[in-house]
Amino acid sequence: MSKRALITGITGQDGSYLAEHLLGQGYQVWGLMRGQANPRKSRVSRLVSELNFVDGDLMDQASLVSAVDKVQPDEIYNLGAISFVPMSWQQAELVTEINGMGVLRMLEAIRMVSGLNGSRGDSSGQMRFYQASSSEMFGKVAETPQCETTIFRPRSPYGVAKTYGHFITRNYRESFGMYAVSGMLFNHESPRRGAEFVTRKISLAVARIKLGYQDKLSLGNLDAVRDWGFAGDYVRAMHLMLQQDEPNDYVIGTGEMYSVRDAVRIAFEHVGLNWEDYVSIDPSLVRPAEVEILCADAERARTQLGWEPSVDFPELMQMMVDSDLRQASREREYGDLLLAASW
Repeated sequence: MSKRALITGITGQDGSYLAEHLLGQGYQVWGLMRGQANPRKSRVSRLVSELNFVDGDLMDQASLVSAVDKVQPDEIYNLGAISFVPMSWQQAELVTEINGMGVLRMLEAIRMVSGLNGSRGDSSGQMRFYQASSSEMFGKVAETPQCETTIFRPRSPYGVAKTYGHFITRNYRESFGMYAVSGMLFNHESPRRGAEFVTRKISLAVARIKLGYQDKLSLGNLDAVRDWGFAGDYVRAMHLMLQQDEPNDYVIGTGEMYSVRDAVRIAFEHVGLNWEDYVSIDPSLVRPAEVEILCADAERARTQLGWEPSVDFPELMQMMVDSDLRQASREREYGDLLLAASW
């Protein structure tokens, strides 16, 4: 029989890529949905005929127990979260409820459905749990690059909540013998990234400026440095983590650093424009406490999982710009058709 996977956050960027990957591996894939009117369900619309959905909410313990009991998954991928870091200063309590306590509730659901009441040494045959941890946990970094043993110094409510989710996952592994792992994923982007994230904000603006729809692009800190990779590569790592004999935590990233300024330059150059003619700095977009440098040391993932990224950052930005050019062109064609119809 094929394996069953339950994905929280299936309509997000990572969830949609992971669903595709698992379907390709022959899995039966279930998505946890909080109601059926999810505005981002379009991300997985082309897969709907192959997916199953179950009701559940990371803020409602009983619904998670019911979902896990109904699906009886072999693997659970907890990708559901509020993932836009700047929002966490405005809605710190909500972000903590979902990104922190939501992890605990899902672990408790697994524990209750599986009947785990004490420490066990053998995790074979158990439901396997993946927690989406974040490089934002490293925050004001103690060392560069960052690996699995680097201490956490989160600089945002988002990073603090993710740190709790990371440690409670480890605690359930050590307390109950649960097969539970965390992937400390560094920034990963794609054409499916939300428009509020800086890389997608850049690629959308470049496409619209190139087509004459937009004049300027306002950004915050151009000097912030990140390790950016392709989301489609990173979901492969998630899956590999749950195929190992023993549960472990892994840093996932490319090991290459680029600044926001680099991202802007690459994107504008791809369409033959000089970025300095179009980009302005808006101080209101600078974070209250900035994370300046993030860079992954993914040696453990390379040696133990055999994982390597396949897309570098310049290719990624160009891919995103090309996708947004196609989207903006389609929107213009649709607008022209509507205008013609109105006559």
